[in-house]
Amino acid sequence: MASNKERGKQIRQQILRDIKHHPRDITKNIAGIFSITPQAVYNHIKVLEGDNRLRSEGRGRGKIYFLGDIRSHSGLFQFTDNPTEDRVWREHFSYLLEGVEENVDEICHYGFTEMVNNAIDHSEGNTVFIRMDRAKDDISVIIIDDGEGIFRKISRVCDLADETQAILELSKGKLTTDPDNHSGEGIFFTSRAFDIFEIHSKGLKFSHDIALDFDYLLDDDIFKGDQGTLILMRIKRNSPRVLKEVFDSFTSGPDDFNFNKTVIPVKLASYDNEKLVSRSQAKRLLLRVERFQNVVFDFEDVPSVGQAFADEIFRVYASKHPEIELLPVNMDEPVEFMVKRALSHGEN
Repeated sequence: MASNKERGKQIRQQILRDIKHHPRDITKNIAGIFSITPQAVYNHIKVLEGDNRLRSEGRGRGKIYFLGDIRSHSGLFQFTDNPTEDRVWREHFSYLLEGVEENVDEICHYGFTEMVNNAIDHSEGNTVFIRMDRAKDDISVIIIDDGEGIFRKISRVCDLADETQAILELSKGKLTTDPDNHSGEGIFFTSRAFDIFEIHSKGLKFSHDIALDFDYLLDDDIFKGDQGTLILMRIKRNSPRVLKEVFDSFTSGPDDFNFNKTVIPVKLASYDNEKLVSRSQAKRLLLRVERFQNVVFDFEDVPSVGQAFADEIFRVYASKHPEIELLPVNMDEPVEFMVKRALSHGEN
C-alpha cells in the first residue's frame, strides 16, 4: 500500500494529466478516480498552484483550471507498439511547450524527434523512456533506450578501433550506421542547437556544451550498464538561438545548402591524455574527413603535437586532397610551430 506521501504525489500527477480534458470539472473527476472528497482534491490543487504547475481563471463554479508555467511529463514506450517520433511528440509532449518562444520550441521539436527516431530505428532495443521538464529557466529532455549502446554499435558497424573512436566520429557529423535511410546529421545538429547535449553509454560520456569551445569525452559514473544509451538535452527558455542559423553555420555560403563544414575537436583524438605525435593518430583524426569541403581543426586544450602528426594532416593529406580546406584554430605556440612547419613543407 502506498504511503500518504506517495499517494499524494500520484493524485497530483493525475490532476496534471487530466487537466487538459477536465478544465471545469477536475475536482469531480479526481475525486471519483481516487475515492476522496472534493475538498481533498482542492487541497492538492492549491499545492500545484503554489508550485506554478496549475493556474485558474474565474471564481466559484465557473472556475477553469489550466496548466501552469512549470510542466513535466514522462512515459515509457514499447517498440512492439510501433511508436513514431512525430506521434509521440504530438500526443504526449508538445503541450509542454505551449507559450514558449517559437525558436526554442522549434529546437526542442527538432532534437526530440531526431533522438527518439534514433532510439526507435537504431538502438535495437525494446523500449524508450522519455522525460521532458519545462522549468522556470530552461527546458530539458532525457531519452533512454535499452539497446546495444550507441558507441558500441557505431564502433561495431563502422569497423572502428574502439568506442572512443566512435565518439570522435560523432563530433564530426555525417556518421550513420544506416546510410541508405539516414544522413547522419541528426546528432551533430542537435548537439549544436541545444545549450547542453550529452550522450551516456557503457561508462563513457560525450558532451557538447555551448559555453565551452570544444566537445569532451569523460569516463561516466552515472550510466555504466551493459545496455542502453541515455541522451540529455537542455536549452535556456530565453535562448536567442535559431535552428536555421545553426544549419547555416555549417554550410559554405548563402547559396550552398549542403552540410559540408565540420569542426573537429583535436583533443578527442588523445586517449588517456596521450601526446599526439604519430601519423597513425593523425590518420584516426582524418577518418571520413573527405566527406566535407571545409574542415576546422580545433586545437583547444592541446598543448603540443608531434612533427609527424602535423605533417600527416597539413602536408600529406592536404596535398592529396587539395579540394578540401583544412583550417587549424586555437593553437598554442608549440602547436602553431609544428603546423606552420608542415604547411611550409607542403608549399615547397
